[in-house]
Amino acid sequence: MNLPPIDIDDMDIKLKLDDLVLNVLYVKFGYFHQTMPKHSHSHGSYELHYIPSGKGLLIADGQHYSLTPGTLFMTGPEVEHEQIPDQTDPMAEYCIFFEIITGPLQLKQTTRHLPRKGLLSRWLLDTPFWIGPDQENMMTLFEMLAREVSLKHIGFHQMTSSILEMIVARTIRHYHQGATAVLNAPVKTLNDSRLVTIENSFLYDYQSITLKQLADKIGLSTRQTERTVQKQYGMSFKDKKWQARMEATAQLLLTTDLPIREVAIAAGFSTPERFSHSFKKYYNQSPSKYRSENRITLTASSSSDKQPYEKH
Repeated sequence: MNLPPIDIDDMDIKLKLDDLVLNVLYVKFGYFHQTMPKHSHSHGSYELHYIPSGKGLLIADGQHYSLTPGTLFMTGPEVEHEQIPDQTDPMAEYCIFFEIITGPLQLKQTTRHLPRKGLLSRWLLDTPFWIGPDQENMMTLFEMLAREVSLKHIGFHQMTSSILEMIVARTIRHYHQGATAVLNAPVKTLNDSRLVTIENSFLYDYQSITLKQLADKIGLSTRQTERTVQKQYGMSFKDKKWQARMEATAQLLLTTDLPIREVAIAAGFSTPERFSHSFKKYYNQSPSKYRSENRITLTASSSSDKQPYEKH
C-alpha cells in the first residue's frame, strides 16, 4: 500500500468547529517501529490518530485496544495512552495534534441549550477519548491533504485548512454513529512551537531535562516556564518530570525483557535500589511485581532525538 507522506509543522492553521477555534500544531505521518511511551496531553489539547495499515496495540487509561487498518481514535486532555507496534507488521499512522484556543469555557456552561449546529463541538468536549473503525473513508481525505501540501498550488493553505476541518468533523461524527459513541502560508506562532517543545521534552528528555534547559529551549524565563507547565498540566515542572520518568520506566518493564538493573540505568537512576524505592513510592508496588501483574502482550483484544516511528 503506497501511503502519501504528510509533514505540517510550520503553518499557522486555525479550524472552526461550531463555537470553537482549533489551533493545529502539527500533522505527521510515519511508521511505528518502536513503542510510543505512555503520555497524556495538556489541557485543551487533542490528538487525532488514523491507522491506514499495519497492526499494534493501544493502551488508553489502562484499557487495551487492538489497532488494525482503518482504526480511528482521538486522545484528549489527561488521557494516558501509549502505542505498541506489532513488529511483524508495523503500523502506519496519520496524526493531527491540535488545541482549543477559544470557546470551551462558555460552551461547557451552556451545553444543555446548544442548538443542533453545536453538537460536534459539544461531543468533542464531552468525549476525551474515542476509538472505532473508520466509516467515513478518511484515507481519501488524507490523500487530498497530502496532495495539497505537496503541490502548494495557489490557495493551498485554505484548501489544507478545509480538508483538516473535514477530517476533524468526520472523526467526531463517528462518536454517535450507531451505539458507539496563498503560496506563502502564515507561519506558526512562537507559542505554538513552545507547546510542542514542552510536550516532546517530557516525552523524550525526561531523564535529563532541567527547568533552565526547558526555559532556554522555549525562550522564556524559568519563572515563566514554571507557570506555563503548571497551566498546561496542572502540576509543577518537578512533578511533571517525575511523572514522565516513572511512566517511562513502567513502559520499559511492561514492553521489554530488560532486567530491573538495566531499566534503572536506562531511566537514569544511580542504583537499582534507588530506582526500586522510587518506583514503589509512585506505583505502590515493586518493579518486579508490577511487571508480573501487568505484562503487556499484543494478543490483547479490543475493549469497547529518537522518535518511536520512522517518518516518510
